[in-house]
Amino acid sequence: MSGYSFFQRASRAFNDYPHLPKLLVLFTVSGGGLATVCHTAFADAGQDDIIKKKKKIVVLGTGWAGTSFLKNLKDPSYSVQVVSPRNYFAFTPLLPSVTCGTVEARSIVEPIRNIVKKKNLDAEFKEAECYKIDTVNKKVHCKTTQPIHLGGGIEEFTVDYDYLVIAMGARANTFNTPGVVENAHFLKEVEDALRIRRTVIDCFEKASLPSISEAEKKRILHFVIVGGGPAGVEFAAELHDFVKEDLAKLYPALKEYVSITLLEAGDNILNMFDKRITAFAEEKFARDGIELKTGSMVVKVSDREISTKERSTGQTVIIPYGMCVWATGIGSRPVVMDFMKQIGQTNRRILATDEWLRVEGCKDIYALGDCATVNQRSVMEDISIIFSKADKNNSGTLRVDDFKEVIQDICERYPQVELYLKKKQLKNFNALLKGSEEVAEINIEKFKKLLAEVDSQMKNLPATAQVAAQQGSYLADCFNRLQVCEANPEGPLRFRGTGRHRFHPFRYRHLGQFAPLGGEQTAAQLPGDWVSIGHSTQWLWYSVYASKLVSWRTRVLVVSDWIRRSTFGRDSSRI
Repeated sequence: MSGYSFFQRASRAFNDYPHLPKLLVLFTVSGGGLATVCHTAFADAGQDDIIKKKKKIVVLGTGWAGTSFLKNLKDPSYSVQVVSPRNYFAFTPLLPSVTCGTVEARSIVEPIRNIVKKKNLDAEFKEAECYKIDTVNKKVHCKTTQPIHLGGGIEEFTVDYDYLVIAMGARANTFNTPGVVENAHFLKEVEDALRIRRTVIDCFEKASLPSISEAEKKRILHFVIVGGGPAGVEFAAELHDFVKEDLAKLYPALKEYVSITLLEAGDNILNMFDKRITAFAEEKFARDGIELKTGSMVVKVSDREISTKERSTGQTVIIPYGMCVWATGIGSRPVVMDFMKQIGQTNRRILATDEWLRVEGCKDIYALGDCATVNQRSVMEDISIIFSKADKNNSGTLRVDDFKEVIQDICERYPQVELYLKKKQLKNFNALLKGSEEVAEINIEKFKKLLAEVDSQMKNLPATAQVAAQQGSYLADCFNRLQVCEANPEGPLRFRGTGRHRFHPFRYRHLGQFAPLGGEQTAAQLPGDWVSIGHSTQWLWYSVYASKLVSWRTRVLVVSDWIRRSTFGRDSSRI
């Protein structure tokens, strides 16, 4: 047989019998020798089989949660597809600095493809927007977001998944207030910060025109911020510094017309911080000339005026303004709301997950960050099952020692128990059981009475970058150890089933929070209720934020922006 004939027959054999790569095939060659057929055919077929065996993880979103998950996923047995309308990760805590030119927009963003290419994984990125999630067929429907003038119109496609990670973030919550979407600025995205920056300069340039009256100058240069949370407070502080340190020198004739007002519907600003920080911030804003109006609920926003209802008097007040920034909270995106209806979560405002970040009612779908909340199970809901797990003899009564085997699982499964013990200054769970009255045995009614107030300590996690980043890291670690934990579960007891959960539930670890207040002063509340306020804390803020940036490239850019600002001032160009 000639060599040509041999390879011709070999090729025909592989084409006719696609299962052939799984077999060992030897052909007799003239001269009595044996030849193994086409190593490359075996290699390619084997490689295809490996690729087919890889489980596909689809990640929707490139924010804090999605990027943290991507950076910490290390198991090469997964194929990862990232889908997002933004091809970058943005360090959102510095968005207020972008609004006034303290930091440039490109300094706080990292292209997501830079992160993907560094992964030792089969990972791809698609710049598109998910508009529908099909849980039955395990597909996500996407459409492109590129400008139509590129040709071809809007392209639509579907992506299959084995596991879906929803990390799409949230949108600004307008509370259905009329005129907000049409007339107010938001501060959620990099584009929002750049739009605010241009509008601030526009206000000063228009007010400097000779045809503008005195009253109109006051209106145009009246900047109103709605929302007394960290974002609103930090933006007000940044804007005050921008006006005082830079714009007042460039527009000296206008500085007497500038005013900044912060509206808050509650009694205080920064109500999630320690009262000492709240008091200091309010006093500093009063010294800086920033008007703070608490108890003012915005009911309407027009193109020139804001209508507020004052809680103290019940009257409606009209406030003329030049620019309004809306920073009052978050709401679910339309695609997430449609998904919630599809899976039966119609009575909720935000997507609910269990303690392992798995969407309730879905097996292989996870949700992280601002788009979801952990729905912690209540102790009283499972009280009878917990009691029965400890009551192995089915006697109906238990001694304190009988709880030894399940105490750790109870505290891990229901974190509100530990919070309740801490509040009551009880050393451990045994101290709770023995606390109210000395009894030899405990029945179910006594057990219910002891734990009746435990669920009062249940709290929703805050919608912060810190929570989202920890959730992304936690879920990636679960996927990295999935096979190990399938064989050897490490989580708490399944009180409503048998065996143990595969993983420990997600637990948020609060590392502290900052509130920059302008004038190179920052307030910090760190673990252990340690509070620090002043110029020294500003340097701590610089250090922490620089260390938390996603790459050395962004660290160098942001630090250089801080040096540039302190040396040359902020740039007032309208770009």
